[in-house]
Amino acid sequence: MSEGNAIQHLISLQDWPVQEVEDLLELSARIKRRATPFQLSGKTVGLLFFRGSLRTRTSFEAAMHQLGGHTIHLAAASDFWDLEVQEGAVMDGRAPEHVKDAARALSRYVNALAIRPAYAGQSWEVDRKDSGIQAWARYARVPVINMESALWHPLQALADLLTLRESLGDLRGKTLAISWTRSTQPSSAAVTNSLLLAALRAGMRVRVAHPAGYDLDDEVHSRAVEQAQNGRTSFETGMAQEEALKGAHVVYARSWQSLVDYGNPTLAASRRSRLTGWTLDEGLMKLTENGRLMHAMPVRRNLEVSDEVLDGPRNLMYEQAENRLHSQKALLVKLLRG
Repeated sequence: MSEGNAIQHLISLQDWPVQEVEDLLELSARIKRRATPFQLSGKTVGLLFFRGSLRTRTSFEAAMHQLGGHTIHLAAASDFWDLEVQEGAVMDGRAPEHVKDAARALSRYVNALAIRPAYAGQSWEVDRKDSGIQAWARYARVPVINMESALWHPLQALADLLTLRESLGDLRGKTLAISWTRSTQPSSAAVTNSLLLAALRAGMRVRVAHPAGYDLDDEVHSRAVEQAQNGRTSFETGMAQEEALKGAHVVYARSWQSLVDYGNPTLAASRRSRLTGWTLDEGLMKLTENGRLMHAMPVRRNLEVSDEVLDGPRNLMYEQAENRLHSQKALLVKLLRG
């Protein structure tokens, strides 16, 4: 929720009560079945990208178009400039405008703002604060949607929950294995963080496999432990791949950065170069309980996941991508129609 008013934002899925998330998933399923028509004619969503996007931008634009609304796409690299986020800053640096002014002005033009913020990538303690997206939510007068910050990716988590429910039915008691994978350019842990906590809130048993030096953020880890205890389920992390995958119903492949050498690409590359294995192949997938594969994409074939798995019947990756459309439609209907 926003500070001091009734505007509802989506910064992290954890900010929403369980029942609201459940209602959103039910609405997503109804929209996917075309059981309930909705229209957002006359509504406009501003899409602001401070980093690149493929599926997020396309699914958002398609969702609004199919609902009869419109989007305005702006990219920081070509359409506008750096924005200051610090309150009280003396703006004698690179940024010519403060986010409070941009947010308040844009709020006069659009009905919601969906933002993929930038992060410096030099200090995890700085980036994990998500100052950019928090500033937009603080100053905007319309709903703000997080399209992936350093810490959270709620839109992917929504689509993932919808996909898990379609594949497994009732999620309580089912086992999700999240496996770190090799990549020449690891992503942030935002997808992993959001999925991990969302799955635990849904009652799933969650195991996280990763090599040494790729531990989860301390706060995310603490939340996961607390959520597992509150939900009477289980959470394990730091496991070997084989151990985590054994008997799992779904395996989620994801590469993420090491927080130990965050901001030091030379050390990070050196750490990755010493690792062998960590590619998901059919041999590993056979350890599962007829497990299905999930991946947020983009995926590096035969480095993160083998062709055999990606091109086989286990792959739910494209269902996930499609479900971004349906779950984002549901979110837009909720935020813009109530």
